[in-house]
Amino acid sequence: MGTRRWGVASSVYDVTSVRQLTLIEARVLGVLVEKQATVPDTYPLSLNALVAGCNQKTARDPVMTVSDAEALQAIDTLRADSLVVESSGSRVSRYEHNLPRAWSLPGASVALLAVLMLRGPQTAAELRSNCERLHRFADVSSVEGFLDELQAKSPPVVRKLPRAPGEREARWVHLLCGEPAATAAGDGGVPLTDSLQVAAAELAAIRAEQARLLAQVEELRATVARLAALQNPKGD
Repeated sequence: MGTRRWGVASSVYDVTSVRQLTLIEARVLGVLVEKQATVPDTYPLSLNALVAGCNQKTARDPVMTVSDAEALQAIDTLRADSLVVESSGSRVSRYEHNLPRAWSLPGASVALLAVLMLRGPQTAAELRSNCERLHRFADVSSVEGFLDELQAKSPPVVRKLPRAPGEREARWVHLLCGEPAATAAGDGGVPLTDSLQVAAAELAAIRAEQARLLAQVEELRATVARLAALQNPKGD
């Protein structure tokens, strides 16, 4: 099989025909879709507003730190693929997405993909709740219907993950950035998502900081012992 491509290839407008997105490109597209619905008065977005949306601490999984330069690079690539359009007639450049036309998808499917790009794997019930301001689904069955259509495409655009131990419902993940991360050893084949990778990195950083603090405590104890010895050299 050849390389998977997501987006627009030459003049073909179909979600299954475009190149694989980077994580930052996916975040940029998700933010543009979200903000079009949630802050229409300031949409299309300026670069500052777009970067702020990418680096938001809430409703994001994983939380990212995207620089202006990284966002501009992603925008340039997405513009070349006709996925993002730059608005004219303003002193400040503003950007909007072109996903319904570029991907030949209804608004409901675009909303689902945007929320998956912004928040990571979710159950159908979570997607219905998190999509509320982007598209109002009648019920969970309606969400599952659109997800099934996206999964049935060739190649599939989303995938239903195996239900993890202890979970009541299976979660869905988008494939716009490629296949989910490799499965963790001994987890029964459950994909290790970006959010888990970020959590592992954060845990490693916390442990390193803990080791550094413990070393400082030991140094302080040794210093206190030396000062005590100087003040009482005979051990009285």
